[in-house]
Amino acid sequence: MNLHDFKSKWARCKLTERAASQQHFLDLCEVLDHPKPAEADPTGESFTFERGASKVGGGDGWADVWKRGFFGWEYKGRHKDLDVAYQQLLQYREALENPPLLVVCDMDRIIVHTNFTGTVKRVHEIPLEKIDQARNIEILRAVFSNPEALRPDRTSEVLTAEVAATFAELAQSLRSRGHDSQEVAHFLDRLVFCLFAEDIELLPRNLFTQLLDKAEDDPERFARLLSQLFDAMAAGGDFGLDEIRRFNGNLFADAAVLDLTTDEIHLVHAAARYDWSDIDPSIFGTLFERGLDPDKRSQLGAHYTSRADIETIVEPVVMQPLRAEWDEKRAVVESLLATGRKKPAKSPPKPLTPARRRKARRESASILRRFLERLAQVTILDPACGSGNFLYIALQQLKDLEKEIILYSSEKLADAHLPMVGPWQLYGIEINPYAFELAQMTVWIGHLQWTRANGFHITSDPVLRPLDNFHNIDAILDLSDPDNPREPEWPRADFIIGNPPFLGGFKVRSELSDEYADSLLLLYGGKVAPNADICCYWFEKARRQIEEGKCRRAGLLATQGIRGGVNRKVLERIKGTGDIFFAESDRPWILDGANVHVSMVGFDNGGERLKVLDGVTVQTINTNLTSQTDVTSGRPLPANDDICRRATEKGGPFEMAFDEGLALLLAPNPHGRCTSDVVRLWANAATTIGERKEMWIVDFFERSSQQAALYEAPFEYLRRNVKPKRQDNRDQRLREQWWLFRRSGVEMRKAVAGQSRFLCTAATAKHRILVWIDEVVLPDHQLIVFARSDDYFFGVLHSRLHEVWAYAQGTQLREKESGFRYTPTTCFQTFPLPEPTHEQEALIAGAAHELDALRSRWLSPPEWTREEILEFPASADGPWYQYVADADAHGIGTARYPRIVPKDAECAKKLKSRTLTNLYNERPTWLDIAHRKLDEAVFAAYGWPADLSDEDILKRLLDLNLQRAQAETDSSS
Repeated sequence: MNLHDFKSKWARCKLTERAASQQHFLDLCEVLDHPKPAEADPTGESFTFERGASKVGGGDGWADVWKRGFFGWEYKGRHKDLDVAYQQLLQYREALENPPLLVVCDMDRIIVHTNFTGTVKRVHEIPLEKIDQARNIEILRAVFSNPEALRPDRTSEVLTAEVAATFAELAQSLRSRGHDSQEVAHFLDRLVFCLFAEDIELLPRNLFTQLLDKAEDDPERFARLLSQLFDAMAAGGDFGLDEIRRFNGNLFADAAVLDLTTDEIHLVHAAARYDWSDIDPSIFGTLFERGLDPDKRSQLGAHYTSRADIETIVEPVVMQPLRAEWDEKRAVVESLLATGRKKPAKSPPKPLTPARRRKARRESASILRRFLERLAQVTILDPACGSGNFLYIALQQLKDLEKEIILYSSEKLADAHLPMVGPWQLYGIEINPYAFELAQMTVWIGHLQWTRANGFHITSDPVLRPLDNFHNIDAILDLSDPDNPREPEWPRADFIIGNPPFLGGFKVRSELSDEYADSLLLLYGGKVAPNADICCYWFEKARRQIEEGKCRRAGLLATQGIRGGVNRKVLERIKGTGDIFFAESDRPWILDGANVHVSMVGFDNGGERLKVLDGVTVQTINTNLTSQTDVTSGRPLPANDDICRRATEKGGPFEMAFDEGLALLLAPNPHGRCTSDVVRLWANAATTIGERKEMWIVDFFERSSQQAALYEAPFEYLRRNVKPKRQDNRDQRLREQWWLFRRSGVEMRKAVAGQSRFLCTAATAKHRILVWIDEVVLPDHQLIVFARSDDYFFGVLHSRLHEVWAYAQGTQLREKESGFRYTPTTCFQTFPLPEPTHEQEALIAGAAHELDALRSRWLSPPEWTREEILEFPASADGPWYQYVADADAHGIGTARYPRIVPKDAECAKKLKSRTLTNLYNERPTWLDIAHRKLDEAVFAAYGWPADLSDEDILKRLLDLNLQRAQAETDSSS
């Protein structure tokens, strides 16, 4: 048979669906030269007529033809409603293994619906009279042999981003004309919902588009018609000749219409050309929010969180316990139906009598009905819901589980159930009015979209319900009465999920106000550490909800810094009253277009036995989100007191380039003192391990303004450069004492006084590199200072043992390549130093000295460098004292300071790339050998083998820490 014969035969055919369908399909196989079902698969396991399936609405259904991985095919009689056939396929597509194509046919038409996950749906209609056209033949061959050829090339994400961009432009235009931002948001939400409702036929087909067609160039008419439509949608009724369903809900409670210009109406018309049934609410809300929100909530860490990110935390926190409950119920039902008992008997079951079988079915039906009712009562709270993405995904997964149970009930008991799970089970808290509006629309669109996509009819009246469970408030602080700040009350919910905003603790005051920061400290003192990231407050409140029995489980995203420092305190409190059962310690992520990393944490009251960390089942999850040796239990050791100190913090542009500072040193002063008293070399992390750059700094330490002013040139330098920057500072002291550092580093100065050098490491760095700093150099707060000048100490801290401990105790910034933050209280104060013999100490010192010498020669090879002596006036009692010569009776002499400089411009160019960071990135063999030699000496001082794994090192160091801490406790008691 050829296509011409096929057309002729089926154009004449008057048979019923039942009589004609199989022959029609066999003829298609012959025309397309494709094996027929019985030929291709005699067993019927992968290609067959009448594939049995359970309908969601109850009873048995059959896919008239099914080919695994290709299609489900449903026939209807001539001129029957093929949309009904499509709805049938949607209802039992899961039972058909979710084929990529869903095909419906009435002999006069073949309609192919794509069913690829995450793509825009496409429909290909092939009329019988045009079946022999080349494109139609190509489509049919793809149906039978290559479904991927019909995969839409546009994803829902791409479509959604385009739509959001269009509406963002419209929002900006409305705001620029003076419309209130919240009114704009509410109005555009209604427009969005109309476009969506039209394309899923909650509104009459093309009604909204026709309204735009008629009034696109007449703004007054458009506003009048739109107002009438909104009124009809709010209460139900007529709009022209069309009957409009009652939508109600908060969305249309206020049907105010903003006046649009012709250009703005054109934007709406452009948006209407998209197929809104394919819009993905899980990303639409956030994209739309970004375009709408002039306050840019993203400054506080709001962002687009992908569906995969959200599912990663929703699944273990919300769905895992519900699926476990479902598994238990299903096992009981299976046992009942097989044996009449809720639990399998040890002896072989007897055949069920008709009466026992009826009783077992009644009990089973009751169990399934009660569990479906249970799912309809599950409540989920997102206390930082943004535009609703987390709640939308959770609702989708909850409804998918409900559908699975409905299918099961239909298959096992022929019982019909309709879905009951819906948006009314969701609770949201959101401070941003845009996001608050969007969240509700997102979950409603998602609910209606799911209902339609799974073959159910939207019959609710009204279509929308008011979502009074959503609250437009600050989730962690109620300042409605500024004199009496309070913690907002969170509603009870079975589960808490979400993505709180991120804002570093030191930025809370500058970004959110002094009043806000002070109120947080007042309310959460002792619960959340001062200067903790703001996301920690959400963790603490969720923890308390669980502790008070107001919540079962919680799962929140956090800045990766929650694993260390002051942020980790909130996880310690969680472990104190419950436990962490799930965590992703280091997850790549996008924040405002930048690649960053986050952590995800799921926690409860300690009842969950299964612990999963980074996808692996573990025995426990520590507060630093590791599963092995819990170094966070290490205790501060008195032996390490007074060694590690915080350096200075400028709080303004006190530093200057080398040539500028050198000129300043030669300036005279009215009181006869040397300018070098208050001008020193300066170093920060970048100049120490990175760029080769010498800088000077003006350091008045604790001098009064009258004393500082006598150093005329440096004082005037600060008056010009620092004072203007300080005038807007929140801190009154910094405004008034503008010539002084924010933090002068008094304790650090005392600790290193009299030492010719001291040890430093960068506060944050990829490699834990220790370097020597000359006493005359003033370190910045980006450097951690150790008040030791001996090679032995340098060697211990530069060993693998200290590096492993510091990495475990520190905080990873983003991915590992971006580095770790070194926190003295955890990284050093808890580190148990060895107790070596004299010989062992000498070996460590020798290996350390050799390492430093090799590095120094590599950084500044004598072949490319020369020594230069700087000379300038200096005081014998000033910071340059060790370089002062020929002092007079007043203690004034000449400082002769040696420095290494390039021999010439060519050498300077070659030296530019010679930095410690580059050296450790390359890690040449000689450097490896030097470090191995040092490590062996340090391991020997501990009495440990040098080939220990990182985990063994941590375990041994922790044991040693706890032993020494206990010994200290015992000796002082």
